[in-house]
Amino acid sequence: MNSDGTRSSTIRPHRPRRRFGQHFLTDDAILAGIAELVDPTDTEAVLEIGPGTGALTNHLLQRLERLVAVEIDRDLLAELEKRFGTDSRLRLLEGDVLKVDLPTILREEGKERLIIVGNIPYNITAPLLFRLIAHFDIVSKAVLTVQKEVAQRLSSKPGSRDYGLLSVLLGTRAQVESRIDVDRSRFRPAPRVDSAVIEIDIARAPLVSIQDPRGFERLVRAAFSQRRKMLRNGLKVLSVTAGEETSSEAALEWLHTGAERAGIDLTRRAETLSIEEFATLSNSLYPADRASSAAEESAR
Repeated sequence: MNSDGTRSSTIRPHRPRRRFGQHFLTDDAILAGIAELVDPTDTEAVLEIGPGTGALTNHLLQRLERLVAVEIDRDLLAELEKRFGTDSRLRLLEGDVLKVDLPTILREEGKERLIIVGNIPYNITAPLLFRLIAHFDIVSKAVLTVQKEVAQRLSSKPGSRDYGLLSVLLGTRAQVESRIDVDRSRFRPAPRVDSAVIEIDIARAPLVSIQDPRGFERLVRAAFSQRRKMLRNGLKVLSVTAGEETSSEAALEWLHTGAERAGIDLTRRAETLSIEEFATLSNSLYPADRASSAAEESAR
């Protein structure tokens, strides 16, 4: 209790748990800056990942009419309920953000799309981004605190050593910008690396034309699996149709034919191809009619 008899809004000291990758951002100016970036419309619900001690949650509630927050740590969830329990604007959920049903949350909130915000544990960064990609149709924006090198990678351009799989997959639908640099000293406990707040703005429609999204992802994954080698070495493992094994000779012939149609030189490295060039190559290798046939076969 405070000296005036009111309940304190400060959560009791919590020992960060390594298994949850907990590093709590403590800088009020940065927290306020993150909250300002969220800025939802009337048709967007806001989901906070890992509210932790409630520092960012508090700033978000100063700006929002409604907030949903998912916390995996039961002890922290109990403390959050004590701190914010009487605030009808906040809906607290226990769970793992990598497993929660995002479409259900959106439907329950009665909104069209989601904005995701959070100072995410470093150990779930890649899985969360892949989950974001899988939910492009319902997520409109993400404001995330990530390792600085990850921020550089996601916003990198072709030809950069940071340019890779996630750069391409996100770039098919989103624009990624690094907004706020965060020194490691701004966290409790301090991590070993600096961080950055990134803003991922997701378009309602793809920014490039991709006829077979599954084929496109297989292509890009294969290309970057051997990023220092020529495309023909990384891509020869691809089969002619999704899920079908074929001989290396047949696969190589199919690959060369598709690349020739697309005008892509297979002696190039994956990191030199733009997203548009990956899309062109994918559409040559996995045209719409092949994608439809594969989908029909899978549904049988």
